Amino acid sequence: MYSKATVAGHPIHPMLIGFPVACYTGTLVGFAVYAATRDQFWLNLAIALNVVGVGSALLAALPGFVDWAFGIPRGSAAKTVGLAHAGLNVTALALFAISLGTYATHWNGPATGTTLGLALTSAGVLCTLAAGFLGWMLVQDYHIGIRLTPTQELDELDVQNVHRIGTHKRHAA
Repeated sequence: MYSKATVAGHPIHPMLIGFPVACYTGTLVGFAVYAATRDQFWLNLAIALNVVGVGSALLAALPGFVDWAFGIPRGSAAKTVGLAHAGLNVTALALFAISLGTYATHWNGPATGTTLGLALTSAGVLCTLAAGFLGWMLVQDYHIGIRLTPTQELDELDVQNVHRIGTHKRHAA
C-alpha cells in the first residue's frame, strides 16, 4: 500500500508533517515563556508559529487524506487506524486554530491572559503526539507509504487483515 500522493516517487504526507509538529511545539513554548516573562516577543513568536503550524497542517492533511481515501483498502485495520490518526490531527488543528483566532489580535499589545492559549496548545500538542503514534503504527505495522521487499509482500495480506493490534502472522524467512 504505497502512497498515492507522491513527488518523484516519494510520499508527500511524511515530507510535510514535520512543519506543523515543530510549529505546534514552538507555539506552546512561546506561550509558556510569554506566560512566565510577559515579554511581547514570545507572544508574537507563538502567534507566528501558530499561523505557520495551522497552514502547514492544512497542507499536510491533503496528501494524507488522499493516501487514506485511495491507498488503504476498505475494511482493513489500517483504515480504522488512519481515521483515528486523521481525527486526532483535525482536533489538534482545531485547537490551534481557536488559539490563533483568540490571540492573533494581540500582536501589537499584551494578551489579556495566557491560560486559554496554554490550555489549547497543550491539548493540541497532546493530540499531535497521539496522532503521531498512530501514524507510526500505519508505517510500522501496516506498511503504509513504504515499498515492500518480495518477502514482505508475501505477508502483506495477513498484515492488512489484522483486526487487533499485535496478532500479526509472520512469514518464515
